[in-house]
Amino acid sequence: MPSQKLSKLAETLIGSEIVKLGADIKAKMMQGNKIYNFTIGDFDSAIFPIPKEFENEIVNAYRKFNTTYPPADGILELRNAVAEFIDKRQGLHFENNEILIAAGGRPLIYTAYRAIVDKGEKVIYAVPSWNNNHYVHFTEGEHVVIESKKENNFMPAADQIKPHLKGASLLALCSPLNPTGTTFTKEELEAICDMVIEENEQRGDDEKKLYLLYDQIYWTLTYGQTVHYNPISLRLAMKQYTIFIDGISKAFAATGVRVGWALGPADLINKMKAINSHLGAWAPMAEQKATAEYLLQTTAVDNYFTHFKSEISERLQRIYEGFQLLKKEGFPVDAIAPQAAIYLTIQIDLAGKTTKDGKQLKDQTEVTAYLLEEAKLAIVPFTAFGASAKSTWYRLSVGTCKKEEIDEMLGKLKEALQKLSE
Repeated sequence: MPSQKLSKLAETLIGSEIVKLGADIKAKMMQGNKIYNFTIGDFDSAIFPIPKEFENEIVNAYRKFNTTYPPADGILELRNAVAEFIDKRQGLHFENNEILIAAGGRPLIYTAYRAIVDKGEKVIYAVPSWNNNHYVHFTEGEHVVIESKKENNFMPAADQIKPHLKGASLLALCSPLNPTGTTFTKEELEAICDMVIEENEQRGDDEKKLYLLYDQIYWTLTYGQTVHYNPISLRLAMKQYTIFIDGISKAFAATGVRVGWALGPADLINKMKAINSHLGAWAPMAEQKATAEYLLQTTAVDNYFTHFKSEISERLQRIYEGFQLLKKEGFPVDAIAPQAAIYLTIQIDLAGKTTKDGKQLKDQTEVTAYLLEEAKLAIVPFTAFGASAKSTWYRLSVGTCKKEEIDEMLGKLKEALQKLSE
């Protein structure tokens, strides 16, 4: 039976490349293959459980029968708790009507796009980055794509953005960045903010302003000397143009608990709430109650962050050092020193090399397949985040990494590299 014709959106939308890759790897693992799986931006709950105090609050909330519909913008207790949490830890001041709760960050990003972007309007985003290409597709906006450079730790630079601001409706940024685990410098973000303010000052009162979507879902996970900067703390005037995307999913290894929040101008938040009310993408009532209780348990949160960040940082640092050692030994690999999030940016440049059985690795797709087959190493190429097909860079996620397997994985990778010839 021939397939039925569906909407243009359905016919042209591409599914998540990362989810597809993850499914392929899971299938191999189900067949008994030992795979070092560093693909999914999620956590193994046996290694990284949610905080015990938070777990207890969730259980208590269900026992108290908190199982009805929540308000469309989120329960007041949680919006107040988020306001206090953000104020105390970032110095950002938001009223509860400037906060929207939803089932994680995705529906908030979607509703922000829907509330701001009309068909044909310019959306500026950098690659590699997570999912902006798909959200622009949803809104039928005009893709204005900037390819970030290794020299800037794959963060978009102000001078790359500047030529495209005229007439744009949305600038989508993320820091710490998925997929790179890198962050904006203070100077670069200040320069971007100044450009957004200048552009909006040139627009008339009857013109749509240029909004900045600032995804900071990983902001609590910074390591060493890395500092997380945000637009409003650097330039207070940015408050009328900035929408923050944030939540518990990465901060507390709680991706499946589904509680996220957006912070922004009250009128925009209200429109996003209206859109989300039709989607029904609310965070569950019990989880909202639990999050409201847990966020303000300062000592428990601090203790959790100390342990959690130490464990993530150790994994990132050990793998980074392993790649640097391989580089020193002459192998065509590299890595950027870890700064934040749960990701390490690594380079494996093998295209053109020949395998032991005489097959040439013609392109990066074949390189990725070779790494999976020979090294049992599963990583996500930057092409899955919109980068050039020729990019030799990858995202390596440590959310499911067992420390005792790091040296083993690096050893298998070295063996696979040694099998190649020019």
